[in-house]
Amino acid sequence: MRSTKYILSFAAILCLICAVVVSSARVALKERQTINKQLDQKKKVLGVVGLFDAGETVSPDEINQRFADNMRAKLVDLQTGRYVEASDDQLANFDQRKARQDPALSTTVDANSAQVRRVPNHALVYLKMKSGEIDKLVLPVEGKGLWSTLYGYIALESDTNTIAGITFYEHAETPGLGGEIDNPAWQAKWPGRKAFNGDWKPAIDVTKGSAGSVEDDPHNVDGLSGATITGRGVGYLIQFWLEEDKFGGYLANFRNGSLDGGQG
Repeated sequence: MRSTKYILSFAAILCLICAVVVSSARVALKERQTINKQLDQKKKVLGVVGLFDAGETVSPDEINQRFADNMRAKLVDLQTGRYVEASDDQLANFDQRKARQDPALSTTVDANSAQVRRVPNHALVYLKMKSGEIDKLVLPVEGKGLWSTLYGYIALESDTNTIAGITFYEHAETPGLGGEIDNPAWQAKWPGRKAFNGDWKPAIDVTKGSAGSVEDDPHNVDGLSGATITGRGVGYLIQFWLEEDKFGGYLANFRNGSLDGGQG
C-alpha cells in the first residue's frame, strides 16, 4: 500500500505536469487565436460595407487581400475628432477594449442610456475606399443589451448621415430573441435610414413594433419581437456613439473637410 507521502507527491507532480502542458498550449495557441480574432473582425468590417457575405467560403488570404484592397484603418482622437499618427503595426494591434479599461487611456462618462462607463481616448475607424475616394465610414460601437454588452460596427455613407449597414461581432443575448440582432433580415432594415436629424443630433432609434418606410420614417428601425430591451439598447448605444464628444465631432470634421489631409 502506498504511503500518504507518496500519494501526495505523485499528485503534486501530476498537477505540475498538467499545468506546464496547459500553459505551453496556451502560449502556443495565443498567436493563432489573435490571428483568428483579427480575421473575424475583418470579415465583420467587410460585411457591414457589403464586401463580404456571411455565407461566403473564402480563404484567410482572400479576406486579408480584400481588406487591404478596399479598407483603410485610422485612429481617431475622440476629444478633437481628428486623426492620430499611427504606424501600420500600431493600427493592426490597437486594442480598443483594453484602452477603455486603462484609466490612462480612457475617460469616465456621465450616466447614460447605453450604460457605457468609460470611453477610450482613441478609437479605430475604417474607411471603405472606391476609386481613390472615401465611400463609407465604419465606426465601432458598444453598449448594453438585456443580458450582455453588445459590440459591433455601424457603417455610414460618405454624407455621414445615411446608414449603410450595422453588424455585431460579440454579445450574449438570447438566441431567437435578442440574438436576432445578428439576423441578416433585421440588419437589412437599416441601410438608407438616417443617423442624424436636421440639426445633426443623433436621431436613429429602434422602435417598438414596425417602423415606416425609409422615406416616411427615416429615423426608426423595426423593433425585435420579444426583445424590446435589446432593441432599445441598440438604439441607445448608436445614439451614444454618435454624440458630439464621441464620433460626432469626427464626423463633423469629415463633412467639413477639415481633417488633416482632407476627408481621408
